[in-house]
Amino acid sequence: MASVAKLSHTAAMILQAIDAGLIYGFSIMEMTGLPSGTVYPAMRRLERDKLICSRWERQSIADADQRPPRKYYKLTTTGAEALKASRNRYPLLERMIPTVEEKSL
Repeated sequence: MASVAKLSHTAAMILQAIDAGLIYGFSIMEMTGLPSGTVYPAMRRLERDKLICSRWERQSIADADQRPPRKYYKLTTTGAEALKASRNRYPLLERMIPTVEEKSL
């Protein structure tokens, strides 16, 4: 098995936020407190490295809500493995951004 890349704290926070169900840029910025100039370039790198993948929302959905379309993000299998390794490296990560299962406890 290939070794999992060590992620920066910022990248790990973004992966944790996506895993917690915050799947578009603005929701990730709100939860992490990171500015757009940090979040969006980091997400482009994570997508380039195949740790996340994205898809655009249908225009009709955005039009119904009278807003621009959102780009939704999802962890890849590699991204989930990297996040798991990052949780060991950054033990407070899950406390800062709890996953959906942890929120329901």
